[in-house]
Amino acid sequence: MKIIDAHAHVAQFIAGFTSRGELRPVGEGKAQYATGEVFQMFPPEMGDTGVSPEALMSVMDNNGVDKAVLLQGNWLGFHNEYTYAAIKKYPDRFTGAATYDPFCVKAEEIRNHLFDELNFKAVKFELSNGSGLMANREFYIDGKVMNDCFAHASERGLTVVLDIGRPRNSCWQVDAVALAIKKFPTVTFVLCHLLAPQQDDGELLRQSLNKLQFKNVYFDIAALAANQKPENYPYPTAVEHLKTAKSIIGADRLMFGSDMPCTLARDSYKHLTDYIINSAVFTQSELEQVFYKTAENIYFNKR
Repeated sequence: MKIIDAHAHVAQFIAGFTSRGELRPVGEGKAQYATGEVFQMFPPEMGDTGVSPEALMSVMDNNGVDKAVLLQGNWLGFHNEYTYAAIKKYPDRFTGAATYDPFCVKAEEIRNHLFDELNFKAVKFELSNGSGLMANREFYIDGKVMNDCFAHASERGLTVVLDIGRPRNSCWQVDAVALAIKKFPTVTFVLCHLLAPQQDDGELLRQSLNKLQFKNVYFDIAALAANQKPENYPYPTAVEHLKTAKSIIGADRLMFGSDMPCTLARDSYKHLTDYIINSAVFTQSELEQVFYKTAENIYFNKR
């Protein structure tokens, strides 16, 4: 079975900015917050202070992954030029999304560079309170600033990728996302992490997915397993969340993603694919949609 990883990251070097201040590399795949906390951000064999496209391709080749979608966010830091270079160097393996802070005074000039000059076909906004745009300011996703971003995406035919963080945080604005999506029916939206449900969020996930049943909305399931801590492989709660998602939005709206390299500090890539394949949630034809066909259509056919 062919695989596209619809949610992966490269980083020239760790350059994050979070609710705990700046996030910088300290070597061997470890990072340190401004608060002093040090943690293993990704496996040391994937890099010392950053993760190259070649490091990702090594993991991909070892696990039968044909292609990957390179996304960005505040945690690893913005790496638009590095992501662009990876896509240009390996067009048969990678595509990706640009990112920017819409609150920048020169946001329009940044957008002109990313989407007119570099010609990115997708834009991602990480909005979480922990390590996204709301780590240092709070705002309404259906407010003027973000609606301007969605209007810009609509004008240029961009796919919009949103990470709204975890439930019970102020960034997790499902109702506001639904309102914004209704305003831009021609824009394809991808919501990351299946909305990041935790172990006890089965009913909350069900309610939220029912609010987001739009023809132009898709979901990646990256880090779904990791979000069930301390649960380990084969991640029975993540499997239940997949059952819920399939029953409400359908298998054709779901895309596999690993969220590597960071998820690989906790588990193997093989486990992140096998828990889905062996779950019996999806038929063989549905697995082909989840692991390849939908991402091919959403990301690679738009290049």
